[in-house]
Amino acid sequence: MTALCPCQSGLAYADCCQPFHLFKIYPQTAEQLMRSRYCAYVLKNINYVIQTTVPNQQAQLDRTLLQNWADSTAWAGLQILRHQPAVSKIHSTVEFNAFFTVNGEKQAHHENSLFVKIDGRWYFADPTVDLPDRKQPCLCGSGKKFKHCCGAYL
Repeated sequence: MTALCPCQSGLAYADCCQPFHLFKIYPQTAEQLMRSRYCAYVLKNINYVIQTTVPNQQAQLDRTLLQNWADSTAWAGLQILRHQPAVSKIHSTVEFNAFFTVNGEKQAHHENSLFVKIDGRWYFADPTVDLPDRKQPCLCGSGKKFKHCCGAYL
């Protein structure tokens, strides 16, 4: 029997998130990227989590902290609540609940994540790292001010 993908798409891992994790292909939608990132946390693939974050934010991510969180977390499911594929020409949002257990305590993480398309590829815009000031260039490299680009959705 083939193992189902942890992203809960109903597909086998080999036919779902594995090609993304191996960078053989890239997710075509923000929802696919969201699911593949959840799956990467389940599989403790922190390199994928970092590499699918907006490139200008990657250096700010604490690899050790992310790895420790993945190692201490038992993931219990993903629920996609809403995918807005075209918030703008380059922005998409995915609202979700991720269920997990830490230290025996069941928890749910609810988020409405922002994704941005850069050079034809989707990335997660991480709101937990330092963000540009409103009048600074946007973190996605669009050339627009942050407040008129990703900042309008974060």
